[in-house]
Amino acid sequence: MKTKTLILLSGIFAAVLMAASASVMAQVQSTGTPGSPGATTTIDGKQIPPPDPQFGGVIKDTAVDSKPYWPPTVVPPKGAPNVLLIMTDDQGYGVSGTFGGVIPTPAMDRIAKAGLRYTQFHSTALCSPTRAALITGRNHHSVGAGVIGELSTGYPGYDSIIGTECATIGTILKDDGYATSWFGKNHNTPGFQYSKAGPFDQWPSGMGFEYFYGFMGGETDQWTPYLFRDHTQIFPFVGKPGYNLTTDLADEAIKHMRDLNASAPDKPFFLYYVPGGTHSPHQPKPEWVAKFKGKFDMGYEKLRDEIFANQKRLGVIPADAQLTPWPAEIPKWDSLSLLEKKLFERQAEVFAGYAAYTDNEIGRVIQEVENMGKLDNTLVIYICGDNGTSPEGTLYGAFNQLTAYNGILKAPEVLQMLHYENWGTDKTYPHMAVGWSWAFDTPFKWTKQVASHFGGTRQGLAISWPGHIKGAGAIRSQFHHVIDIVPTILEVTGIQAPDTVNGIKQRPIEGVSMAYTFDQANANAPTKHDTQYFEMAGNRGIYHDGWMANTTPFAPPWDLATGKLPDVVNGYKWELYHITEDYSQYNDLAAKNPDKLKELQALFLTEAAKYNVLPLDNTAFVRLQTPRPSAIAGKTVFTYTGENYGIPLGNAPDILDKDYTITAEITVPKGGAEGMIVTLGGRFGGYGLYLLKGKPVFTYNFLDMERFRWEGGFGLARDVLGKALAPGKHTLVFDFKYDGPGPAKGGTGVLSVDGKELAKKTIKHTIPLMMTIDETFDIGVDTRTGVDDSYTLPFRFTGTIDKLTFKLGPSQLSAADKKAVEEAYAKTND
Repeated sequence: MKTKTLILLSGIFAAVLMAASASVMAQVQSTGTPGSPGATTTIDGKQIPPPDPQFGGVIKDTAVDSKPYWPPTVVPPKGAPNVLLIMTDDQGYGVSGTFGGVIPTPAMDRIAKAGLRYTQFHSTALCSPTRAALITGRNHHSVGAGVIGELSTGYPGYDSIIGTECATIGTILKDDGYATSWFGKNHNTPGFQYSKAGPFDQWPSGMGFEYFYGFMGGETDQWTPYLFRDHTQIFPFVGKPGYNLTTDLADEAIKHMRDLNASAPDKPFFLYYVPGGTHSPHQPKPEWVAKFKGKFDMGYEKLRDEIFANQKRLGVIPADAQLTPWPAEIPKWDSLSLLEKKLFERQAEVFAGYAAYTDNEIGRVIQEVENMGKLDNTLVIYICGDNGTSPEGTLYGAFNQLTAYNGILKAPEVLQMLHYENWGTDKTYPHMAVGWSWAFDTPFKWTKQVASHFGGTRQGLAISWPGHIKGAGAIRSQFHHVIDIVPTILEVTGIQAPDTVNGIKQRPIEGVSMAYTFDQANANAPTKHDTQYFEMAGNRGIYHDGWMANTTPFAPPWDLATGKLPDVVNGYKWELYHITEDYSQYNDLAAKNPDKLKELQALFLTEAAKYNVLPLDNTAFVRLQTPRPSAIAGKTVFTYTGENYGIPLGNAPDILDKDYTITAEITVPKGGAEGMIVTLGGRFGGYGLYLLKGKPVFTYNFLDMERFRWEGGFGLARDVLGKALAPGKHTLVFDFKYDGPGPAKGGTGVLSVDGKELAKKTIKHTIPLMMTIDETFDIGVDTRTGVDDSYTLPFRFTGTIDKLTFKLGPSQLSAADKKAVEEAYAKTND
């Protein structure tokens, strides 16, 4: 009886505390004389932005007889901390030294030592879904991010649009008085809204972030990035040898914090810092690669053993945790040739250098907060990875990741080795072999993209908040998920989730606060996040009260086999794990406990219906062909005039797998002209039509593996047209006839000038799927990298482009072709 009474009293006391906390959170705090310029107020936060306050002064006929009244400045609750939210990219649980990896991460160590490490924290298994969940506090399907935006479909859980009923943490904190900013990767703006035409409500500015400095898509070249300051594309790398985006992001974040501190030193900031490391391309500065020379000659299986031992020593996995088996699909280290081993070691050295370099620059940002004297009042949240380590480099790695994205799983070994010395420099766009990826997800099975297993979803997390987290340096093992970060921030800042935003009723926050774990007394408390579903492209799982039921992937994500897809509802094998006793999903209990499996399968369907997961769809990257909103949908003729650059891939003419004709009507001034007329892509794939020393040239860059060039210089063409164009008006035409049907076929191109054939050439193959990731369609200038090395950027055209016309034929891919090539692309692209 006494025990029951104590439990009852304890429950009542907890309820009273929660009610008191809610009361304090909603209580409005005001300072200064009402109506004075220095008056401030908090808001109850139920409605944002808050309604304008009533005018409290006096208005007479003259100002002399009237009394002014300034509306109070909205500020956060007293004592609300700054918030620094950090997340790296494509880093599984075994990457960071903080969680047992062999790559030193002193910045993350610093946060862990000052605060807490979390050993059961989860992502969604893919980048933009995790990021959408992170900034909204809602499951990824609830905010339209059931998969990456490039694969969006016309269903609420998959349309890539964060709805107005799901305001982000940026919007909430901004309207409650915070200075909000975002540095690094976006990938939450729908691809069909990237252009200068907008709309911008799904850009960071429309999501509550007053300042954005970063890149829009899933990845970018770190040496010549596709970079934006708010809505404007910028080129800070021009004229700066050795420039790297990883350092630039830190420099800009530091500068921004200094500017804020100089202008409004007492205004709290929320800084969302999400660098591109270590998503491909792996491109750290060379001095960071050098630090890891010879560090990976043991091979990936022994690396895995080393990480596993470190994890047990550090206590970031239980003492009885099991190391999951090595997959038969990945060749063992000893089966590789000497050349393969040498190349694979280099790939890991570059990846490790990138991870260490990224953490170092994060450390500079954290140190700046301390230098400003603000670290003691800053909540720092550092998440290692938005999903598991990426398998998208295929079994062999790639000097140019675009080869894998186009279904070339193994580039010729001689070509790979030619890039051994410059692997990771601006001459490559590289990724590593999947054996390393599996090892960096130790102790779990699988990798990024696989939502059913912790190799795809388990992330290292460190949180510090000096003076508020008791028992610094400790470990927490409660089960949590990225949707729990927003409610944690709200509880710590004393700000409530709004009922309405811009008049729109809000969907409830779906995560739970982790702040209860900050109290040392709750070190071993049960998790408050007792149920969580996982789903990505039909592969799925459900966690509930210490149990995990999940499907078995029907094919590995690096396998380009295009076999028959299983029935998405009933065609998957299911596994069952008692996670409380089996940390790494090692011991499958499905056969021994079928009733528990059925219970959890039913629970998954309940959660799926609740959070917009339905309809299930395992077609994965076949969805690239899905019609979606587009400003150029159905267009076959495109016309331009004058210089125009920075047009994103989704708004450019698509010349893949079809006939096309490019016609440029130009004027050459006295003295001649040269420069780029039109280009898409650059060093790693693309095309360009230009005048080189006044002579017309068309270059087709086949993924930096082969270049095809049409120009004058033979026979009649040399005598009549192999000269620089004379001053005056000229018409250049490049006409290409595709040898379809089917993907990646060759064709015949003819370059002519003023109706006379200059060059004709037949090529055996073309790029089937993706010519570039984010190098833009540029007219009259080449903004980032060149399609070949015969000219120097920006190679601005010195004549006049009177009219540029693209005429496109129909796609020569059949429905079966499209399915085959898109499924091939599926297993390699993010």
